[in-house]
Amino acid sequence: MRWLETDQLPAVLARDGIITQASLDRYNRLTAGSSEDPMILLVKSGIIGEETLYRYAAELVGLPYKELDPLELDYETVTSSLPGKFAQAHRLVAFRRDGNILHVATCNVSGTTLDQDLKLMLGLDVQFHVSRPAEIERVIRQFYGLHSSIVAAVKQLNDDDGVDLGNLERFVNSETSQSIEPTDKPVVNAVNHLFQYAFEERASDIHLEPHRENTIVRLRIDGLLHTIYRIPKRLHLPISSRIKMIAGLNIAEKRRPQDGRIRTHFDGKPVEIRCSTVPMAFGEKTVLRVLDPQILMQDMTNLGFEQGDLVKYRKMLGVPNGLILVTGPTGSGKTTTLYSSLTAISRETVNITTIEDPVEFVTDEFNQISVQSAVDLTFTSALRHILRQDPDIIMVGEIRDVETAVSAMRSALTGHLVLSTLHTNDTATTAVRLMDMGVQPYLLMSTLQGIIAQRLVRLICTECSESYTPEESIADSIEIPRGSVLKRGVGCRACRNTGYKGRTGVYEVMEINEAVRIALAERARVDDIRRLAVSQGMKTLRDSARLKVLAGITTPEEMLKVTLGGE
Repeated sequence: MRWLETDQLPAVLARDGIITQASLDRYNRLTAGSSEDPMILLVKSGIIGEETLYRYAAELVGLPYKELDPLELDYETVTSSLPGKFAQAHRLVAFRRDGNILHVATCNVSGTTLDQDLKLMLGLDVQFHVSRPAEIERVIRQFYGLHSSIVAAVKQLNDDDGVDLGNLERFVNSETSQSIEPTDKPVVNAVNHLFQYAFEERASDIHLEPHRENTIVRLRIDGLLHTIYRIPKRLHLPISSRIKMIAGLNIAEKRRPQDGRIRTHFDGKPVEIRCSTVPMAFGEKTVLRVLDPQILMQDMTNLGFEQGDLVKYRKMLGVPNGLILVTGPTGSGKTTTLYSSLTAISRETVNITTIEDPVEFVTDEFNQISVQSAVDLTFTSALRHILRQDPDIIMVGEIRDVETAVSAMRSALTGHLVLSTLHTNDTATTAVRLMDMGVQPYLLMSTLQGIIAQRLVRLICTECSESYTPEESIADSIEIPRGSVLKRGVGCRACRNTGYKGRTGVYEVMEINEAVRIALAERARVDDIRRLAVSQGMKTLRDSARLKVLAGITTPEEMLKVTLGGE
């Protein structure tokens, strides 16, 4: 192993053609007289990217480069191999142990005796890897922050035989300290670190699942669940109680499901968390849905509509009265479409009222009603009463029965624009499903303006995408010309080696025109209605997904997964 003289590194970079001589001269002018680490200055001054610099430095010192993905690291290995204060002081992350060899990531490539110090301290051989400082600091903050809070909470449980939950704050401040030392409220700090971890990883849901020996913490990111931690069994109740307290739930009630919400901040922006608890075999399971207003209420052009479909949908939203249905399974993005639609048509001269179970995101833009069955405030009764509140636009969270469906349609008949959702697979099935529920065809013909079916597909990571030609069997299965050039992600640090980063919508937009109304009146079959709509220009879910594949936005695998069985 050889170490770098970092003072000479800028000149070495210019000599090897990694940066230009002009960049070196600019660096020298900007940093004249500075005593700061040259590697930090190179990145800070914009001369070279951090990853490029540390990859090259790894080559110079003959060490492997390591990308640190928190979701791929083992909590126990990271937190038990090195003391937290030592790891923080020297910016080290132990990420794997092979027998007597401990693999450690470092961003220090200058002369050091750390390898000897660690060997004496741990009694193990150390294999160093080079990683970016930003990744190392992030892992230390997330892992040791949560771990130290958990350890302190367990110690407090052992010392005090319990945790005082009587004076916990109702409002959560998730902006946790950068220090890895636990606070005097370890349970509070553990929950805050968990929230911070989830926000940084762009998680949409947090699962706390009690098992016989421990509680598993999992995050849903881009639609997939990742296990991130195993909490000691004794700590499940205090953490669960902490979450229930800040969500406004009854911490003494453990036999019945409960729903609540938490409002907090991340990076100075408001975030709402919807909390649900359900009793399971080994305790209460808690699921926290993270509701980011920037995602829920975004510009409609960013939702994923094809241009022609967006024009059709905007036309539907522009009518003064009628019923528009957004359909799809749970987790298909229906709420985002509805909230973004309401935001697009919201203005001071319009009264928008929503009926939800529960309210997804509290906002001042709409008048929001939460269904409460205990006091007989149902979708149907709420609809009946809000008609006296002079609404222009009504959003009904979900049509679950014929009574709600008929009430929504009667509201549309009386001069209101009504938006709602239904759990059906596609647009044609939705229309027939309503009649199967008992809705009379004349009500559908008189009120239904359009039906939107949707799914979410994962986006190809833009940082590691590559072009390729799929096999002929794949091309045939998704009905594209053989030899077509598509895109796919090969996997990188930005996408956690999945090849995907983020999601977008795939839509099927059916306008209810005169021909479709006649077909509904004649109680046509699902296939007949679908063929009729397609003949009039409707793109099916599969058509929309295929266009995104050809445009290099998603992959054939994603297309087949979300449109399986679709036409």
